[in-house]
Amino acid sequence: MPFPYLDETKALNESTRKEAGGSFIQLSDGITHYQLGGDDSLLPVGEGLGVREVVLVHGFSVPSFIYDPTFEFLSKQGFHVLRYDLFGRGYSDRPKLQYDIHLFVKQLKELLDKLNFKKINLVGLSMGGPITAKFVAEYPQYVSKHILIDPAGAKPIKLSTLLKIVKIPLLGELLLGLFGSVSMVKSVADDLFTPELVEHFQKKYSIQMGYHGFKRAILSTMRNNMLGSFLEVYEQIGKLKKPTLLFWGKQDATVPFEHSEIILKAIPHTEFHAIEDCGHIPHYEKPDEVNPILLEFLKRKHE
Repeated sequence: MPFPYLDETKALNESTRKEAGGSFIQLSDGITHYQLGGDDSLLPVGEGLGVREVVLVHGFSVPSFIYDPTFEFLSKQGFHVLRYDLFGRGYSDRPKLQYDIHLFVKQLKELLDKLNFKKINLVGLSMGGPITAKFVAEYPQYVSKHILIDPAGAKPIKLSTLLKIVKIPLLGELLLGLFGSVSMVKSVADDLFTPELVEHFQKKYSIQMGYHGFKRAILSTMRNNMLGSFLEVYEQIGKLKKPTLLFWGKQDATVPFEHSEIILKAIPHTEFHAIEDCGHIPHYEKPDEVNPILLEFLKRKHE
């Protein structure tokens, strides 16, 4: 019998998913919610963009709305942009499986194949960093350029005492059930350096928490080391020498800025941009600064 998280009152089905927008697709482990953007008519005449497909992979618990500024900007620039909810988040299914790196890489690979995306520019935010890095390592032929935004996995994320306890079977379910909703909504505020953005961000984040299976997925993700070290994977893709762009907020309270040194050592050819007065999600907080850099990198011809 599943643990009764009392605030998870709704089931994900055809009726409840109507509020989500976007599209849905059946993969082998469940239904994935995704959105496609971009229109050929927006491409400036005579301007070549190279590989035009951009795929956005979000992080630990905030679903694909976290890419709102990036998705809208790149779509208007003539790119074909795909963003989607990882299993357990947003409007994607919460299958009763182990939420480990293999599940998330498999989801990405199946989604790309179903949508016939054969060559992409791949963006990974936070926990999306290890997911995209592992995908590059296993399927390098799919990826033209790799963009990392405050990626996790350089070294294990330092957990609070509460989160360490939450990883303990049964006790974790109890604590997350009693205190998890309030603490998780509060904790996403730590991703932001700009106070004015917090309330809107938390409101959008909370919607997914009402659907059955969210907390179970979060617990499984933690227990399957998705917040641990993936340094060997980063070192592996460093040897592939894919064009790589790295952003990091200087005031990141979630994945410390100092971790950028480890990533740069593992992937030494990386182009690095530190974003001042910014937290864990620079593309969301400082789109006017990040978007032009991202656009130039995507349009640039790399040898």
